[in-house]
Amino acid sequence: MGADGRFYASAGPVSLGAMRARLGLVAAEDDGRLFAGVAPLQLAGPDDVAFMEGRRNLPALKASKAGAILIEQSFAEYVPAGCVALVVGAPQAGYIRIAELFHPPLPPKPGIHPSAVIAPDAVIGPGCEIGPFVYVGAGAEIGAHCILAHHSSIGAGCKLGAHGRIHAHASMEYCIAGEGVVLHQGARIGNEGFGFITTAEGKHVTMPQLGRVIIGDGAEIGAGSCIDRGAGGDTVIGPGARIDNLVQIGHNVTIGRGAVIVAQVGISGSANIGDYAVLAGQAGIAGHLTIGARARVGAQAGVMNDIPAATDVVGSPAWPAKEAMRAFARLRRLASTKTNEKTG
Repeated sequence: MGADGRFYASAGPVSLGAMRARLGLVAAEDDGRLFAGVAPLQLAGPDDVAFMEGRRNLPALKASKAGAILIEQSFAEYVPAGCVALVVGAPQAGYIRIAELFHPPLPPKPGIHPSAVIAPDAVIGPGCEIGPFVYVGAGAEIGAHCILAHHSSIGAGCKLGAHGRIHAHASMEYCIAGEGVVLHQGARIGNEGFGFITTAEGKHVTMPQLGRVIIGDGAEIGAGSCIDRGAGGDTVIGPGARIDNLVQIGHNVTIGRGAVIVAQVGISGSANIGDYAVLAGQAGIAGHLTIGARARVGAQAGVMNDIPAATDVVGSPAWPAKEAMRAFARLRRLASTKTNEKTG
């Protein structure tokens, strides 16, 4: 069962030969066979293409009714009869490339909806699609071939590079964004940071938040995520960073190139997240810390100290993963001993 055509337009059918060419594989005699779409291994039918990785998925592979499966050489012998094995080194990566044949990114439909509000001095590049009730503020610059979906907002002075995608109800303020940046539904960029002092009388007084948000080329920000602008200086999101839904990034945080920030992570102000670091779901990062390049922070970890590069940590407070696992094992043994003493 492929993608629902009500929501996902298909460029299919696609020939087996076209898929082999996309994957860089040698053509075969059956290259005239046509396929309708892509689907998960368990749901795919005879006209669908699926992929399989990992020995744990062998039962699903043997039962699959897919017409073609992208698969590693070591598992090719298990492909059911009548199914075409497309042998590749990285099946999931190949599957993405094949899926793009059936469902290429939708190009902009150039034009400005009559309900959009665009400042007279805003610059709109060629080939842009500006949807209903979009707002573009004074002096803003929108690069070529961008899509601004309905009810999105680009604040005064902001800049969005070419091929940007701003989804419905997302907003951008005090922001300079590069090319190919994506804001998913309801993302909020450039909010006032959570910066204030408390007087002797107990009154909270907000500090001026006078910085910007700088977003590098190809970064993606998930639905409902919030990125505060800098208090002084900038909040920086590196090129190619992937930020999931419902993430909070405080003022003056720096996110490195290609970093991955998973849902419900909270990063306090002025923290520095290194290139290609990974923060798993609901992790919390205290302010002014440094997470080194390619470090990995486990789900729900509470990070209170700097993390060296290429280090895995788990727990709250976060420990190096190997140390934490040994500690947990000892704790289990201790708990078991105490239980046996009480019941013995």
